[in-house]
Amino acid sequence: MSEHTVKIPPVGIYGDLMLPARAHAVILFADGSGRSRRNPANRHVAGMLQDRGLGTLLVDLLTEAEEEVDNRYDIALLAKRLGEATDWLQRYSPIQGLRVGYFGSGGAAEAALVAAAERRTTVGAIVARGGRPDLVGTSLRHLKAPTLLIVGGEDKQLVEVNRKALYQMQCEKELEIVEEPGALQQLSDFTLEWFRRHLGQSKAQRSA
Repeated sequence: MSEHTVKIPPVGIYGDLMLPARAHAVILFADGSGRSRRNPANRHVAGMLQDRGLGTLLVDLLTEAEEEVDNRYDIALLAKRLGEATDWLQRYSPIQGLRVGYFGSGGAAEAALVAAAERRTTVGAIVARGGRPDLVGTSLRHLKAPTLLIVGGEDKQLVEVNRKALYQMQCEKELEIVEEPGALQQLSDFTLEWFRRHLGQSKAQRSA
């Protein structure tokens, strides 16, 4: 298993792709900073998923020029780029036929919800960490993929925002609150369990 960098059209954003042998699903990681590949929490969670046989693609949704003018809060742009990365994944020959999940952090959590609402037959599960689902409008009601919202317990306002969002969502959904110490491990455990539950296991893993 080796990680390699891929260039995703049409703009030419970059991602780090890791595809374990016999992977049955691939999780697309996106961060609100636009630089998912540099995010230590993303890389930690991705490593746990890889160890359990899930492929990962950590993608930078913004070009360097776009970062300079601060497009981190442009949900429409981030969702568009996430959708383009998803479409590329579906065409990429080693991944064709694999199920797809989203892990979105910060502003990209909202983008993941929007992109998944637009690709209801493609995205099989979502984890949205530290996001503002109240900012995505009607996309919440159009979600079909099982969605896990994860929020840090120290931000009471954000917890309440995410709790209210659950009532608008008509898909299978849950809210998990992580607390220090050990918040990163809790995040990883909740994420792994969600994707294992909703993206299933390969035949080889089930027979092992």
